[in-house]
Amino acid sequence: MARPASSAPADSNIELTGLPMILAVATLAFANFMVVLDMTIANVSVPNIAGGLAVSPQEGTWVITSYAVAEAITVPLTGWLASRFGAARVFIVAIGMFGLCSFLCGIAPSLGGLVVFRIMQGLSGGPMMPLSQTLLQRIVPPKFRAQTMGLWAMTTLIAPIMGPVLGGSISDALGWSWVFFINVPVAALLVFIALRTLPRKDVTQRLPVDFIGLGLLITWVGCLQIMLDKGEELDWFNSPVIVGLLVTAIVGFIAFLIWELTEEHPIVDLRVFRHRGFTTACFAMTLAFAGMFSSIVLIPLWLQTNQGYTATWAGYVTGFNGALAVIAAPIVAGLVTKVDPRKLVTFGILWMAGVMLWRSTFVQGLAFHQLIIPQLAQGLAMPFFFIPLMTLAMAALEPRELASGAGLLNFVRTTAGAFATSLTTTAWANSTDVARTAFAGRLNGAEGVIDKMVQGGMSHAQALGSIESIVQSQAVMVATNHIFMIIGVLMAVSVAAIWFSPKPAGPVAGAANAH
Repeated sequence: MARPASSAPADSNIELTGLPMILAVATLAFANFMVVLDMTIANVSVPNIAGGLAVSPQEGTWVITSYAVAEAITVPLTGWLASRFGAARVFIVAIGMFGLCSFLCGIAPSLGGLVVFRIMQGLSGGPMMPLSQTLLQRIVPPKFRAQTMGLWAMTTLIAPIMGPVLGGSISDALGWSWVFFINVPVAALLVFIALRTLPRKDVTQRLPVDFIGLGLLITWVGCLQIMLDKGEELDWFNSPVIVGLLVTAIVGFIAFLIWELTEEHPIVDLRVFRHRGFTTACFAMTLAFAGMFSSIVLIPLWLQTNQGYTATWAGYVTGFNGALAVIAAPIVAGLVTKVDPRKLVTFGILWMAGVMLWRSTFVQGLAFHQLIIPQLAQGLAMPFFFIPLMTLAMAALEPRELASGAGLLNFVRTTAGAFATSLTTTAWANSTDVARTAFAGRLNGAEGVIDKMVQGGMSHAQALGSIESIVQSQAVMVATNHIFMIIGVLMAVSVAAIWFSPKPAGPVAGAANAH
């Protein structure tokens, strides 16, 4: 992205020591944790939210996608905001707005209202991740920066793990609204500490902002996301609304490319794609992260709608996804400087693809331990995918492009997750309908079975409902396996792109900060 936050003038650095430094570092790390946590905390709560607002689980996933898209769109503006108003000031305002929007999400009376407030929440949270990195570099003395950036990276890794666990437990115990209310006191405390610890003497500049590029970005991303979310409801391309959204998204995307490649101060620096290594890393990131995030969304939905799990226990299952990731992350970070990163990425993605294909063999009635084993296996592979892929991407860029490339990777990652969520839930519903129709057409002797069930004491309606429930349950299981197989194949395909990337000549400065 053009003019990232980290490009602010060097004389704005004010190093802290002692207790003020500890409190400031804790504030920055916990703020990042809160924002990343909210990307997954609502995943297991979608059925609860859908039930509470009288919408389908598929419509309920708007709660996830709206936040992710809004957050991704805000990231390109972070550098301009920090240079214009000061990094610390923008960070503090963003925390306050995030807390306010979280409160509004909790009191939302309808899905439409909730989605609007989630968009506002995502717009507030977007700048907090890159600004927390920037401010850490400014306030921490050089001898402590490695440790503090490691702490920051750990919050990025742990937050997605804790999200489903906290979301499920809170939804079952207190109701889905408290998934959002919990942010309010935390945000208030963080604002209080930040106002007293973070230096706000930044040198600000009046820089132009690419409003046309930003408008085009919002247009094509927003239209594409709405098309994906509403496609099934409006019967896809039989609807003029869906066709209009698609045309607008395509035209907007083309106009966005032309404008950004010719604008002197682009909101998104697309020129970094001239580097082959960065382009191939982005392609692999898109497919692999989309597949991984799809599984994070699909598993809780499947467990709650088909396996009888509560949100709490679905969260426990999903939470095991990252248990081994915390252990593997420092090991992978050490291997990156010793082993060809392309080999590490290949191992990580193929391992995750194997886990997805393993999940495509699931059957009804699996025990808890049978569900968490593949979660643990996937978590082990995650650092092998993320850390070396960031290294490959950053190694391809010039030093002045590192911050822009990191921001663009973040944009690719979050939008890939949002788009994948919509595509996955739509494909899952369609595949379920196809499987149910196929099963119903192959039922033999159903009337005889119903007669026996009636003789056993059931009414005819109860017997018919029991058979329909069995058919529906098996159809959902087949559809779930089908989606996991597709995810596994797409992940395996993405590995090929890695080997079009040149091997890094050495360690990459700043790669670790690109999370």
